[in-house]
This record gives sequence, C-alpha cells and structure tokens, in this order.
Amino acid sequence: MNIIPAIDLRNGRCVRLLKGDFDKETEYSSNPVEIGSQFSALDVADLHIVDLDGALTGTQRNRHIVAELVRESGLQVQVGGGIRSRDDVADWLGKGVSRCVVGSLAVREPDVVAAWLDEFGADAIVIALDVRIEAAGRPVLTTQGWTEETDTSLWECLDEFEGAGVKHVLCTDVLRDGTLTGPNFDLYVDILNRYPGLQLQASGGVRDIDDLELLRELGVPAAITGKALLDGRITAEEIRSFRQSE
Repeated sequence: MNIIPAIDLRNGRCVRLLKGDFDKETEYSSNPVEIGSQFSALDVADLHIVDLDGALTGTQRNRHIVAELVRESGLQVQVGGGIRSRDDVADWLGKGVSRCVVGSLAVREPDVVAAWLDEFGADAIVIALDVRIEAAGRPVLTTQGWTEETDTSLWECLDEFEGAGVKHVLCTDVLRDGTLTGPNFDLYVDILNRYPGLQLQASGGVRDIDDLELLRELGVPAAITGKALLDGRITAEEIRSFRQSE
C-alpha cells in the first residue's frame, strides 16, 4: 500500500483542520517547504498537497509554495484545492505535478471533469470526494472545502465517473479528518467491493501505523496521512518497516 504524506496550506502556512472546520485550525509550520523536505526523507514516493484557500474560495493563493514543493520534494506530487479549469490542470501538469486533484467541480460539473480525464488521461486526474455519513449510513458529498452539503450520494457520483474511466479516487470522511479517531474502514471496504478497479486513496482519521496496516490488509491501494505524521504518531522507522514488509 502506498503511504502518501499530506501538506495542507493556508495563508502560506502548513496547517491542519479539525473535521474540515476552517475555524478549528492548528498551525504546524510557517515554512511548508521544510515540512516537504522532512516528508521527502521518508520511504515514500508521493506527496499530497491541498491549497485550503483555493478549496474554499476557488483562488489558489499558495501557488508559489506549491510550485516550490514540487521542485524541491523529489516526490510525485498530487495537488488539489481550487483547480477549476482545464488550463489549471494543464498548467500544473506542465510544472511537474503528477496528478491534479479535483473535488467540488467533479460534483457540480462532472461532464467537464470527465472531459479532462479523456484529454489528460486517467493517471493525471484524482477525483476527490468528501463525504459526511448520514444517520441512515448514506455517504453524502460535501463541496467548497467541506462547507456545503449536497443531496448527491457517493455512489451516484462514483457510478458516473466509473463510466468516464476514472482510475484514482480520494475519499475523505470529513468528520474523521484531523481527529485521529481512525479511518472509516467500513466505508473503504464498501467502495472497493462496489468498484474493485479503483486506485482508492483513503483519507481522514489515520492515527498510527496500525491503521495503515489494517487498511493494507483490507486491500486499500493508498492512504493519505497528515496529522499523525506531523504529530510524530507515525515515525520514519515505522514507515520504513511497513514498506519493507510489503
């Protein structure tokens, strides 16, 4: 399983939000590039970057920092938050980004994003789907940096993109994000049972290396972790041992 460290950017800083709440922010560093260097030293191949300002407003205010992280990290970088146009995708891919992560637009205008999958290829686009689990267990999508709920279920959206040839899907249970309460294992098993061909990226709630090991046992191809790494709950040695045991 691929472990993907995460850096969330807001106003030029590396931060984490609690359950996607922009009013519940923890700052980890005023120098995100230094955090990127620390993650580059891990036994990982990828880096996940989110421009939270872009996710909230649609304007990527941290572009220069993202570009520097892409140049300096030496990792395959996927970037999300505020990607709203075909030119945004082409620009980031031209700057060395491996995959563009598209969230809100994929929910609001799936035909547009389907056209990007066709033009740039399935390996260049990650569909990011953020969900809140209703009382009845139905996963409902949220947009605009988790601030707006929709009436669309995760399954309706995945059905549509499966027909468009999607390969990479990142799914976050928003109420677990930044909480260190454990991933929503049942949700990811359900996704893989319904769509076994997806390169699923699990996100939200990872506490420690045991969570990553369980996700691997369940067949999840990749998992994103930010807070657990930043808090030192997952160490470089644990990641090294995890990778060696694959």
